[in-house]
Amino acid sequence: MAKTALLTGGTGFIGQKLCHTLSHRGYHLTVFSRQAPEDVKTLCGRVETVSSLTELSGHPGFDIVINLAGEGIADKRWSAHRKKLLRTSRIDLTADLVNIIQTTWSQLPSVLVSGSAVGFYGDQGERPVSEHTPPNDEFTHQLCRDWEAAAQKLSESGVRVCISRTGLVVGPAGGFLQRMLPPFRLGLGGKIGSGKQYMPWVHRDDVVNALTWMAETDTASGAYNVVSPNPARNAEFTASLAKVLKRPAFLPAPSFALRAALGEMARLLLTGQNARPQRLQEEAFQFSYQDLEPALRDAIRP
Repeated sequence: MAKTALLTGGTGFIGQKLCHTLSHRGYHLTVFSRQAPEDVKTLCGRVETVSSLTELSGHPGFDIVINLAGEGIADKRWSAHRKKLLRTSRIDLTADLVNIIQTTWSQLPSVLVSGSAVGFYGDQGERPVSEHTPPNDEFTHQLCRDWEAAAQKLSESGVRVCISRTGLVVGPAGGFLQRMLPPFRLGLGGKIGSGKQYMPWVHRDDVVNALTWMAETDTASGAYNVVSPNPARNAEFTASLAKVLKRPAFLPAPSFALRAALGEMARLLLTGQNARPQRLQEEAFQFSYQDLEPALRDAIRP
């Protein structure tokens, strides 16, 4: 009998790839999405769809639950309204999902794998960042902290909970890289600010494999930094991107211009984390893309 999986955020950049991977591994998938069912199936393959969490109330239950839903953090300027939406789309949805699982399902899942980000740590400057590094208290930390706490409540019912603190995801035809490509293809790219800030990147294949590993490894629990073992500074990242594209990269984006254009959200670009996947490496997870240039070549292949 096929294992069953519930996935929120299945139509996103990571979720689409994860759907196909889980299906290939024999899972029967249900995807929560507010998109039209036919659009979900176009993106995710042969899946069941639900458009409201209330449809899951009283469900018999799923073997695994993977929770990736949330508005894109860099999609729009951080107005007060936008910040509220970023929180409700993550924290409130996760809390509602956990409550439905705890109070209405006849069978609890074996595991909940829930999304988060290395933004949990806030700006960490130069220091290497493991899962044990104390965070700096700023908006991204508060957002991730409360999102993680909502998911961890399911552990009170004896369910194994894993948290994916994901970095900047590179991969074909999506993610933040697609916004960088147009100016770089024209030879108009360059470092951002000083270029010294770290960019804790990770290839989408490694994110999907890490999420699957968390779901299927009985000893896995708690928070994991899902980032490449070799984080790059922004200057290195942009130089590598220009090299792969065979274009120059000599037009930096100055800090003051980014702050004027993006407000508080500019911190996402001007600060970073020298994050390392300490726990994944200690637990023998194998990365497919440890080095930046091969990852970028795959991400922007013709």
